[in-house]
Parts: sequence; structure tokens; C-alpha cells
Amino acid sequence: RFGDYELLDRIARGGMGMVYRARQVSLNRIVALKKILAGELATRQMVLRFRSEAEAAANLHHPNIVAIYETGEVDGQHYFSMEHVAGADLGRVAARGPLAAQRAARYLEKVAQAVEYAHQRGVLHRDLKPSNVLIDEHDEPRVTDFGLAKKFTADSDLTLSGQLLGSPNFMPPEQASAKRGKLGRYSDVYGLGALLYHLLTGRPPFQAATLEETLQ
Repeated sequence: RFGDYELLDRIARGGMGMVYRARQVSLNRIVALKKILAGELATRQMVLRFRSEAEAAANLHHPNIVAIYETGEVDGQHYFSMEHVAGADLGRVAARGPLAAQRAARYLEKVAQAVEYAHQRGVLHRDLKPSNVLIDEHDEPRVTDFGLAKKFTADSDLTLSGQLLGSPNFMPPEQASAKRGKLGRYSDVYGLGALLYHLLTGRPPFQAATLEETLQ
């Protein structure tokens, strides 16, 4: 048990958190529950990033974005619960081989609409990649993992910090460059293109033996 939740099994692990399939006892419903990976040892910066992810996604209500249900803390461990999507992510789907062009385009159209919706509400995703798009039981794509999301205003871009964040195989040049440029809507548009490339070819647009070579 974890507060009001019964943890059933682990379904994903990322750089920041662990995601479990769980049952919310009070409402008797299956959810996905994300906890900070560091648990009680999480630094203030980790907690702020974790809360930022929950807040960014919680304000987005779109059929192709995974919904956030609740945020909270149990015995010093921060968590949030979200809609449970039972299907595989696009990374696993593409691992079986390149998708048919029409199917890939249909997925991308829905993802692009979801990203545009987020942009209209001042949210950049900043980490669009196949593993962050889940396919539900109706074969609909659902964007998730807003762990790197940032708020922006209509007339501004974001300046990157010195820390390299994101997935090197899919990140735009301004995010991968040592000089670090400014991020904007165009950065997520690049991510959409990289996602489509992966679906059509079965591999990321950039792939090398080491992190440094991939970034180069």
C-alpha cells in the first residue's frame, strides 16, 4: 500500500521517476502512479521538476494527452496519479519494424494536434519521442511524460540551462548543441518530425555508438 493506492506492478522507469500500475482504493479504479525515483532522498530541485511535470500535464485536457488525476505526498515521497493506458508505447510498436505510411501519418496527426493544444496553453513538451506516446485500446496515440515540459508566453522563447536534458536521438539542434540555443514551438515540431522518421524507418534519426557521437 502507498497511501490510498495499492501498487500492483512496475510498468516504467525513467530518469526522474518510477511508474506503477496501481489501484486507487477509495475509488476502486486502476491508475498509473508515478513516484520520484530518489524517494525520500529527492533533492529540492528533483521535487520542483516533479511537481512541474504534474502541473504542466494537469492543466491539459485533450483526448490524445494522458490525464492527471491527483498529486500528493506519502511519508515524504511525492507522487501523482494519472490515467492508466494499457497498450504499448510507439517505441515498442516501431521495434517490430517500420509502420505503414498511412498508419504512421494517422498517429502523427493526432500527436501533432495534442502538441498544438499544449502550445496554445503555453506548454512545450521538450521530449517528444516514441516511448512518450502510448497507444490505447482504441489504437489512439496518447502523449505522456511531461517531465521536461516548460511554460512559455506567446511572445517568448526559452533559454536553455547548461544541463543537457532530453533524449539525444530525438532532440532538436538547439537543444543538443554545446552553445544551446533558444527553444520554442519549432523545437517540438522538430520532435514530431523525428518521431515520424522513427515510425517510418524503425530507427531514430540520429544514432551512434556513444552519447557524444550522437549529439555531434
